[in-house]
Amino acid sequence: MELSVYKIDGTESGKKVTLDSEIFGIQPNDHAIYLDVKQYLANQRQGTHKTKERWEVSYSTKKMGRQKGGGGARHGSIKAPTYVGGGRVFGPKPRDYRFKLNKKLKQLARFSALSYKAQENAIVMVEPFAMDAPKTKEFIQILENIKANSRRTLFVLPQGSENIYKSSRNLQNVNVITIDEINTYNIMNAYQLVLVDGVQDIIAARRK
Repeated sequence: MELSVYKIDGTESGKKVTLDSEIFGIQPNDHAIYLDVKQYLANQRQGTHKTKERWEVSYSTKKMGRQKGGGGARHGSIKAPTYVGGGRVFGPKPRDYRFKLNKKLKQLARFSALSYKAQENAIVMVEPFAMDAPKTKEFIQILENIKANSRRTLFVLPQGSENIYKSSRNLQNVNVITIDEINTYNIMNAYQLVLVDGVQDIIAARRK
């Protein structure tokens, strides 16, 4: 797949890049994408949810009434889950939701996500640029120039840039990351992928 590289003013630079077909042109594996996204979301969970069980509730332990002859059901403690304020049966406990996936499977998931974006013509190539100072208005103008400001956009840089990051962090629909931070969830969560020229070469080099 061949793409034109745009300048930040929206005009074509005259350079064209050919995306690696083994990364951007494979048959997407939906199950691999599902597993990788599931792992990413699971790893974000704190797992600190907790409810008190019967033995943890701070109430009297005195038997509420006699065993027989009361005219109703037998009750041994006000801590029982049948009472308001009683302990909860089989409630959530702190746990770790993280799980592992093979590196090859995670790589397949990322390449599948990138291939989906290529099939949807949702990838824009931009020549490398720098910002002298954090200016959100200037960054918005760049997005408008390359027609990438209408929906959720993932902006991928070959290396970190504090000024570009600070210029974008107040924009709700824009996520600026480096190539080291790219993952299947971020790719699939974006409608459009903006790659700074050079990112595709780094991805190809790490595949080997």
